[in-house]
Amino acid sequence: MDFSAEHRRYGDRTIVALGGDIDVSTSGRLRETLLGLVEDGARHLVVEMDGVTFLDSTGLGVLVGVFHRLRALGGTLVFAGGTSRVRDVFHVTQLTKIFPMFPSVEEALRAEPTATGD
Repeated sequence: MDFSAEHRRYGDRTIVALGGDIDVSTSGRLRETLLGLVEDGARHLVVEMDGVTFLDSTGLGVLVGVFHRLRALGGTLVFAGGTSRVRDVFHVTQLTKIFPMFPSVEEALRAEPTATGD
């Protein structure tokens, strides 16, 4: 499945709905999309993972890089949804220790955006 990314604003948050495979062949597009949003002023990203079918270490590296960029700007990066397979990747790599993960976008939006990684 091909990679897709769509975004929408919700108050001071930007919801980014990802779809398809996030791997070595699509991670550049993911990086461009997320950093483009940051360059345009987005500081609080909610990444919806429900449509993601595969996530590898290259994709995780992009997400960690975006996290550090946002953190330097006082922003936040949180994740919502995702299949058990995709969520397992976050658990196995222990990235759940730095990335807040919510069962749904609605729950992520109810939480206050706070700086992560402190």
